[in-house]
Amino acid sequence: MTKKDLSGKILAKAKDKKRIIKLRKEIEYHRHLYHVLDKQEISDDALDSLKHELLKLEEKYPEFITPNSPTQRIGGKVLEKFVKTKHKTKQWSLEDAFSEKEIKDWDQRIKKWLLQKTGENFPSISYCTEIKIDGIHIVLTYEQGLLKTGATRGDGQIGEDITNNIRTIEAIPLRLKEKLSLVVEGEIFIRKTVFQEINRIREKNGETLLANPRNASAGAIRQLNPAITRKRHLDFFAYDISWPENNVPRNQFEELQKLKQLGFKVNGHVVLTKNINEVIEIWEDWPKKKEKEDYWIDGLVVKVNLRQYQLALGFRGKSPRWALALKYPGEEATAVIKDIRLSVGRTGKITPIAIFNPIKIAGTMVSRASLHNMDEIKRLDIRIGDTAIIHKAGDIIPQVKKILRNLRPKNGYSFKFPLKCPSCGSKIVKSVKEVNYYCSNKHCGDLSRRKLHYFISKSGFDIDGMGPKIIDQLIDGELISGPADIFKLEKSDLEPIERFAEKSALNLIQAINHSKKINFHNFFTALGIKHLGSEMVLLLKQGLCEKYGSFDSIDKILKIFSTLKKEEIETIKGIGPKVAESLVDFFQNKVNLKMMADLKRNGIKIISEKKKKVILQEKTFVFTGSLDSMARDDAKKVVIDLGGKTSELVSKRTNFLVTGKNPGSKYSQAVKLGIAIINEKEFLKLVK
Repeated sequence: MTKKDLSGKILAKAKDKKRIIKLRKEIEYHRHLYHVLDKQEISDDALDSLKHELLKLEEKYPEFITPNSPTQRIGGKVLEKFVKTKHKTKQWSLEDAFSEKEIKDWDQRIKKWLLQKTGENFPSISYCTEIKIDGIHIVLTYEQGLLKTGATRGDGQIGEDITNNIRTIEAIPLRLKEKLSLVVEGEIFIRKTVFQEINRIREKNGETLLANPRNASAGAIRQLNPAITRKRHLDFFAYDISWPENNVPRNQFEELQKLKQLGFKVNGHVVLTKNINEVIEIWEDWPKKKEKEDYWIDGLVVKVNLRQYQLALGFRGKSPRWALALKYPGEEATAVIKDIRLSVGRTGKITPIAIFNPIKIAGTMVSRASLHNMDEIKRLDIRIGDTAIIHKAGDIIPQVKKILRNLRPKNGYSFKFPLKCPSCGSKIVKSVKEVNYYCSNKHCGDLSRRKLHYFISKSGFDIDGMGPKIIDQLIDGELISGPADIFKLEKSDLEPIERFAEKSALNLIQAINHSKKINFHNFFTALGIKHLGSEMVLLLKQGLCEKYGSFDSIDKILKIFSTLKKEEIETIKGIGPKVAESLVDFFQNKVNLKMMADLKRNGIKIISEKKKKVILQEKTFVFTGSLDSMARDDAKKVVIDLGGKTSELVSKRTNFLVTGKNPGSKYSQAVKLGIAIINEKEFLKLVK
């Protein structure tokens, strides 16, 4: 190793050590808020992300691990208002895994450890997989079959005696079916339906709404008055016999059956697997199913099934080697902002983008997030080098939600908006009526490309097999310069382009020809008129069809929109002055009129659409999470076509929240407001 390499390694280690110290302080701050003061400033996802980063750094530098590190602790400080009780057996926490690689790495570590301990080689291991309920860990002690104490986990050795409150939970047996002395662990939780009903009543009575189910459960079991706990209708699942060690069934699966025989409620979604690949399949399958359950699920727990192997594997630090919590990528994670770059959109709008190392959020890898505009950068006080909470729900573009200022490095620096466009070098101008900046060059290279990208997108002509990369190749090869050129292409034009064989060229030409017949909504959206997205086009169509009939030809569109006045457009419900002005400007521009005439000349025809019944009149829908059967924009189009309205925000005016995979914070907002929550299947049934 050269001196330069050694020096770089020392500097990197020093930098990581500082990061470790800052992460510990930040995690302890939020843990104290949550576990001791019952308050919360950042989401569980964000806190998990910080802890995961710290764990990885400590694994990299074990010499920096200290006894008081958050990774070495199990619970928060015991509250003074309850009597303390010592656990018969230490309460462990589980190591987390967020990816297939981490799960497989754990499987390999177990096999190596068992080889060292037993001398046996294990090609595969039997695992027991269980649902991880989002609730509160509870320790129950029974003597001669009678419940003696119920306690919180506390610091892992000493918990809080909450026996009086535990007795109010009907799912917990006060007397076992056998006269045994043992310690049982499980999860107290509140059901979704119960949580919604409690919040509905609290809102009706003018009381503060409960923030989330876990806090609701924690608050209930910490009540000094058991009558208040009873009103929360808490539920319980048992999952472990932790004492005595010599009287536990020979494997985890049988242990769960034993708990059932004793009278405990055990979750039915338990699967005995032959190997780690089967575990991963189950883990990947549950995000599709978890919304159907009447409780919140935040992952799976996988345990080595055989008891003798569990004993051989033992424990490391704060967690058992033989068990792992398989978490689902949350909607939020933390990342260090490495840079801020500018993106030129199809309307010339310049958007600042935060760049960071790839992280997994809501099931996808992301490495950039929108910062919207300079006002947002100033509001959040974002600096390059900052640690940010990145939020992503379903298929929504990631956003920077918050900056963790305690983790700000000394060398962090502010971003200054440049004077020239990063694409063409033209002057950047700020809109007088908006907070946004725009490229002054109407023929900016990036602008032209983005317009064509949007033109052929799913919201526009939706040409099968033609994406942004193909458009870029066609522009670079000087085969197209505007929308109409796409429909002039021939097979011989495409074949010389890289990756285009005769068959693929023919397929694309056929797809282009097929797209020449298009409905009004997709055609008008494809034009890329400033401020006029897919939803706004639907509102425009609804507002004008009553007066002008269907827009079934380019000639009719040109005739009507070329004569429309700004004032008339503004009378359409949902259309504001900016949209109206943009529409008028577009149809007064000779270049745009020529482009539409060229499209007609090249065979573009608007197909007539059957008039649909207005079955969702005045009903407002909000969508959260990603849908299986259609894109969100298509679902919104269905709502508006049927006379309904859509919104991005949940409010008292919302009639339905439609939930897909990985629903976001809108879910809890809807629960607070008592709004009807339906899944994708129910939505499809409704719109039929």
